[in-house]
Amino acid sequence: MSKPEPLLFMGGNVFDGRGARLAGHGVLVEDGRVARVAPAAQFEGYAGRRVDTAGMTLMPGLADCHVHLVFTGSADPHAQMARQGPSQITLTALENAQAALRGGITAVRDCGGKDYLEFGVRDAIARGIFAGPTIKAAGRMICMTGGHGNRTGRVADGCDEVVKAVREQVHAGCDLVKIMATGGVMTPGVNPMDAHYSFGEMQAGVHEAKRFSKSTASHAQGTEGILNAVRAGIDSIEHGIFMDDQCLHEMLQNQTYLVPTIAALRNILGNAERGIPSYVVDKARAVEQRHRESFQMYYRAGGRIAMGTDAGTPFNRHGRNAEELAYMVEFGMTPTDALVAGTWRAHDLMGLPDRGVVADGAVADLLLVRGDPTRDIAQAADARHHVAVFQQGTLVAGALPAALAGAPAA
Repeated sequence: MSKPEPLLFMGGNVFDGRGARLAGHGVLVEDGRVARVAPAAQFEGYAGRRVDTAGMTLMPGLADCHVHLVFTGSADPHAQMARQGPSQITLTALENAQAALRGGITAVRDCGGKDYLEFGVRDAIARGIFAGPTIKAAGRMICMTGGHGNRTGRVADGCDEVVKAVREQVHAGCDLVKIMATGGVMTPGVNPMDAHYSFGEMQAGVHEAKRFSKSTASHAQGTEGILNAVRAGIDSIEHGIFMDDQCLHEMLQNQTYLVPTIAALRNILGNAERGIPSYVVDKARAVEQRHRESFQMYYRAGGRIAMGTDAGTPFNRHGRNAEELAYMVEFGMTPTDALVAGTWRAHDLMGLPDRGVVADGAVADLLLVRGDPTRDIAQAADARHHVAVFQQGTLVAGALPAALAGAPAA
């Protein structure tokens, strides 16, 4: 990748990722990083290229903490993938990653793939061979015999076997370890309320992952399974549908992240008559209201929430990830808090502390949108309002119209 030219963004608002909306500020980007954020007057006389952002907001690129790059978002993703060979699945993962980038997502956390094929996509993007978001990948999700995810996951029973499964993911090159604490919607014959792994098995898996400095995530929908995962020291609860007061208390105490994935159920229920397996639709309907309530109780209690979509599940398309921001607002979040969940908080969970913020020294993964998303979340949630996406200061999607790209000062 060629060295990007310095850019000074001036004229509009800046959302810093941590909750502050800065008016009358400029953002100078040099060598792929934010060199300076300061009041506009401090850039008087700047002789480089200026981008007039009047009527727009410059914000961090978004991060999606829960995607499945090998799934296409078809009505039956497992059936669709079964018709593909390894090369097709790999190209699907690359196509999906690039669609997410075009949709303003500059980092994703893949929470379960297929035979590590997504690792090749991750690594090729990291080397600059292909454009795409930064990818953190779990590899094979770890589940019990007959458990949620068993069609593509690493089946392991008992503490010793769970430890071995974690070691396999580490050896394969995972960035995080995902352990399935409960049943789920997308697997036939399992109940989302049921705890699958015992506390001892969860503890063994989380401890082994942390021994090798890997973060951890748990698919956890039922109450007992959520508690098992949190007590084991999990970093994030994915979905969290049947959270109760005890779960809430212990998650707050442990500063556990919730990744709600509202888009997953929303897209299943909104497309129920379009070929989605009936067992998926039935379970989604059964948990819909409780999902909303669990999100609201954790948010109102001040819990840490990071944006995640479960992109790849039925009609949950890669590239439309940003719509999760609007769903979180619909569930009661303020637009500003939803933006924080999709920027700073999401990058923090992913272990990317120098991204997700517009601040001096941060990596210049940026999203320029029309209007002010702190007042109207659609300006960030709807990709039609996106103007440009930057990775390390380089334009990777969208365009800066000629009228916006000011000539260097004389």
